[in-house]
Amino acid sequence: MINSSLKQLSGQLAAKKISSVELTQFYLDRINKLNPELNAYITLNAETSLGQARAADARLAQGKGEALTGIPFAQKDIFCAKGWRTTCGSKMLETFVSPYDAHVISQFNNAGAVNLGKTNMDEFAMGSSNETSYFGKVKNPWNLKAVPGGSSGGTAAAVAARLCAAATGTDTGGSIRQPAALCGISGLKPTYGVVSRYGMIAFASSLDQAGPMARSAEDLALMLNVMAGFDERDSTSLQRDKEDYSRSLEQPLQGLRIGLPREFFGEGLSADVGKAVAAAIDEYKKLGATIVDISLPNSRLSIPVYYVLAPAEASSNLSRFDGVRYGHRAAEYGDLAQMYEKSRSEGFGEEVKRRIMIGTYVLSHGYYDAYYLKAQKIRRLIAQDFVEAYKHCDVIMGPTSPTTAFNLGEKGDDPVQMYLSDIYTIAVNLAGLPGMSIPCGFGANGMPVGLQIVGNYFDEARMLNVAHQYQLATDHHVRAPQGI
Repeated sequence: MINSSLKQLSGQLAAKKISSVELTQFYLDRINKLNPELNAYITLNAETSLGQARAADARLAQGKGEALTGIPFAQKDIFCAKGWRTTCGSKMLETFVSPYDAHVISQFNNAGAVNLGKTNMDEFAMGSSNETSYFGKVKNPWNLKAVPGGSSGGTAAAVAARLCAAATGTDTGGSIRQPAALCGISGLKPTYGVVSRYGMIAFASSLDQAGPMARSAEDLALMLNVMAGFDERDSTSLQRDKEDYSRSLEQPLQGLRIGLPREFFGEGLSADVGKAVAAAIDEYKKLGATIVDISLPNSRLSIPVYYVLAPAEASSNLSRFDGVRYGHRAAEYGDLAQMYEKSRSEGFGEEVKRRIMIGTYVLSHGYYDAYYLKAQKIRRLIAQDFVEAYKHCDVIMGPTSPTTAFNLGEKGDDPVQMYLSDIYTIAVNLAGLPGMSIPCGFGANGMPVGLQIVGNYFDEARMLNVAHQYQLATDHHVRAPQGI
């Protein structure tokens, strides 16, 4: 059961071989046993979870079950969930209990799924290692001395350690794909606008996108079927016909054109990661794909562009946390200005403060044109590179992360080195494209390596087909950390 796919669990529930209550209790027991060491979850509410499971069992008994009915999922603690504490990994929201559901949460509730709990994350999704959370560092199940990646590190660790059937994450610059790679699981960032951001606490609104994290591409497809859809409450939500993302999973890959950007295989890529990615490309050749050499010349500028645009948007979005309406308020202050200052100083962590200051600076009078406007222009050039590339290939592949998981504390004193962890993923967010990471082997230290697959706009079904066919031919995605 611990290694069952979502499709298998759904079949077992429908056949009454197991009940949702039993399955939910099984995962709650595992969480109670393993989470104190891993710190993957921030908030649990067994009574609420089991109540949802009982409702799912009643629904199944009436023959009204759907693909995910009764299956326990974890939710990244960036999604508001009614009656649940929603912290975004920050002291600022330590005691905040949401009065409403995010669109993603509503979609899972409507499908009859069970919410196991809220997973740990970098504070306000700002980080690449899950070390900035106010609630403590998350540990990688493959090596407890290593980071799980970020910001969706709690989700990645929970899925890898089998502390849930699957889970949700969000991706602003690689925060689904990079932790998926470092923890040996599969994760997908959809095309911007495919999944509603309503009720998802904002970091950088033009980049943030929710997506599924699971052990296989097949599981991701089933989850995306539930998560995707138009939501009028989100002005960036795209009004498109509903589609079945699992429809193409079984198609052969004969004739698939894979683009390999030369910029992704140069300096900075560790040899063991490069070797595992090369082996994956060779496997795709055996499956009938052809390789095309492409270039994304402006991708080298994605890091500086991102760290102008994302902090600028964060500075604006986080201005609402002022100690007045909700969130942390300082216990002692003299006047209103001091209340703002002390509440924000106490409520935000160092990385969040750093990005707010950078964002405020680049938006300030005299610097807007020099930094923010110029970054927006380069963002357009980065997106155009992808448009040109897709004239010659169907999907783009490369490493998800330049290295395997690094040790906890290794990059904490060097923000730039930390930012470079997302060097291969950020361009995808800047262009608004869909991207995913799947396990493709292991590095010299025995830690997982991720293969990144990037598709054209709204090409998630093809990407999932490409990933699924690889996973039918390999077993990297079914391996579990030792002792799990």
